[in-house]
Parts: sequence; structure tokens; C-alpha cells
Amino acid sequence: MNLPGARLTAHVAAQAVLVDIEGTISTIAFVHDVLFPYADAHLDAYVTAHRTDPEVAHAVREAARLAGEPDDVDDATVLAQLHAWIAEDRKATPLKTLQGLIWAEGYAAGDLRAHVYPDAAAGLRRWHEAGLELYVYSSGSIAAQKVLFANNSQGDLTPLFTEYFDTTIGHKREARSYTAISRAMRTPPEDIVFLSDVDAELDAARETGMQTVRLLRAADTPPGATTKHPAAATFDDIEIMLP
Repeated sequence: MNLPGARLTAHVAAQAVLVDIEGTISTIAFVHDVLFPYADAHLDAYVTAHRTDPEVAHAVREAARLAGEPDDVDDATVLAQLHAWIAEDRKATPLKTLQGLIWAEGYAAGDLRAHVYPDAAAGLRRWHEAGLELYVYSSGSIAAQKVLFANNSQGDLTPLFTEYFDTTIGHKREARSYTAISRAMRTPPEDIVFLSDVDAELDAARETGMQTVRLLRAADTPPGATTKHPAAATFDDIEIMLP
């Protein structure tokens, strides 16, 4: 459908809400202009300082494997690949793991404070109070999701969520990922509504039977964008009620 200037609203009956983060709950600019450069600047020092930590060691090995490097590749080569993936916004799970760990350290040090749209925080609280179960599905690691929701401009939102999902369950543009999420939630897909700013993700979710709503935020939506999904500019324009 074309996206006129008139206000768009979405009305949904569902038991659970699955939400994307970038472009949906938080502005794309925060991720690309703040989080990515912070991880890029701190990556080498973080890996060096934590190289023997099991989670870091595993992420480095997995990054080397994804890059097609031999088991005995040096860290400098793997780090160069990780920096290249940051520059291209590669949805590589080991990169997302390391980014999440670096961001957690940055939030703890007071270097970072996440952006969350006020209407998103209000909507999440409203739906939680109404008895809906809330879940997150983002390409960022689960650790990165949790620290963002705990350290943001709208207060600690972590108590609102039942569970978090990342690319370890599957990629966001593949229908099987949403089937796996539905099973993990123990909720039929038709009783779940997925909110995202990316049609390809919404298409994959809809293929499994999930309901969908496309977020068309003024700051994050390209001019002339179109969508085949129900759409809303903010969470204020989305009404979700229990069936």
C-alpha cells in the first residue's frame, strides 16, 4: 500500500507481542551513529583484555570459521574481518556477541545511554499492564538487548519482557525463525503480532501465520516507502487487545 500523509492506525487482537528494536523501539541513528562506532573503537582492546574468557574465545573462533580462516589464524586477521563486518552491518552472530559484551561494559561505565522512543516505552508498559506477553527479536545479541532496555532514556524496561531472541534462533528474514520463536513462546503464531520497520522481516513472520505491523517512523522511514502490511507511525497508533 502507498503511505499517504494521513495518520495510520493498526488494530490487532493478540496474546503476545514480538518487537524489533532498531527503527521500531529505538532510532536507527542511535545504533549506527553511536553503538556501532563505539564497538568499532573498543573492539581490539576488549578482545585483548578478555581473550581467555570462554564467550570471547568462542566468538573469535566462530568469526574465523565464518570468514573461512584456518584454526591457527592470528587474532589480527580475525579482528580486521570483524571491523569490516561492522562497517557493512553484517548480521554475523559472533560479531553481535562481541558487540553486546562491549556495549555492556560501556553502559556499566556510563559511556553509553540508549535511545528509546517515548511512545514505544509507553506502549510496552500499556500492553504489559493489559496482560499481553512481550518478547524481543533483534539481530543484536540477547546480552545487547538486555543492557539497552536496562540503560535507556525511558527507564528500566527489562521487567516488561518475558523472553529475548537473537540470531542464534535464526535470521530475521527467514520464516523458520518465526516458527521456532512461536514454539519457544508456546503460543500459536496467529496469536502473536510482530512489530518491525522492515517488510522482509514482516513477510517472513506473516508466512508462519503471525500478524504484523510495519512501523513507519518519520526519522527512520525512507521517502516514498510502501508496505503490504498494516502500518503505524508510532506505538500510540497501535491498539493491541487480548482476543
